[in-house]
Amino acid sequence: MVITPWLRASTFVTAAAVILLLQSPGATAKEPKIDIGYVDNGLNLTATHWSEDPATGSLVPNLDSLSAAEDPNQYMADVHCRSGGTDTPDKGCLTMECPPKTPGGEEGIPVIWRQAPKSISNPQWTDYPPISGPMCLYDAKPENVLANIATRILNDFRQLPVNPGTLQAQPFPHTLKGGPTNFYTTATEQAFNVTILGQTVHLTATPASFTYTFGDGTSLGPTPAAGYPIPEADWLLNQTRTSHTYTATGNYPATITTSYTGTYSVNNGPPLPINGTLDLTTEPKTIQVWKTEKALVADTCQENPTSWGCPNAEK
Repeated sequence: MVITPWLRASTFVTAAAVILLLQSPGATAKEPKIDIGYVDNGLNLTATHWSEDPATGSLVPNLDSLSAAEDPNQYMADVHCRSGGTDTPDKGCLTMECPPKTPGGEEGIPVIWRQAPKSISNPQWTDYPPISGPMCLYDAKPENVLANIATRILNDFRQLPVNPGTLQAQPFPHTLKGGPTNFYTTATEQAFNVTILGQTVHLTATPASFTYTFGDGTSLGPTPAAGYPIPEADWLLNQTRTSHTYTATGNYPATITTSYTGTYSVNNGPPLPINGTLDLTTEPKTIQVWKTEKALVADTCQENPTSWGCPNAEK
């Protein structure tokens, strides 16, 4: 979409008149989604908490909860999978094969994951049903595999090739001084399968909060609002939660920083929260802010191509 400084109407040019002459691919508005509660991952292990800023009335994230999601449960890799006793609910353990991952490597150990509340000290694990079927662990001490991975999972999470998405603006690349410019991001949830300490680990990175930097010394966030596209007819009429109004002409490098929270699952085990965030900033996008001028004219550009505001007018 391009705004040209030579657009004009038969009587005068205003910001509204300029916008009516713009051409761009159709955009459809959609309701923004705001995550203000627990993330439903089957076990309710992660949460994003927001509170209302008393000064602005807007929702702001509780950064402590973002960086240190608390898992209320404890887990145990039950290595008695082979016992076949009354406490072994899945007889598949008896015949499950865990071949070496590499030639000459060690065979894995079939286990069943059990879950109990952290509030219970030294739980009687056989009293708690498994939360996943039998699976293979490749560790000399499978009971320690979660603790060993947990000590390094944040670093591995921050090394993932997560796509930060892009910062979008409406209008773009040119916008108008004094008019709202709608910003939004294309950041999405992403999943990865990696090998850590010989174990298959599934990681999920979820956009949780966003900080918009508009390039003119102002910013918005962190905020739960990812923004959303709006129809072209509303660009200079409606202001969204992520809109910004530039007060001076010029070129401004705008960026967005997305904070991702994460979960990880070891060998198809329970999803566990990662204690920390991954913060990614997009490459700057130059926003060119122009101003509009208006004047009374006697005829259209078709009638007088050299008249004020027409492409062939004298400069």
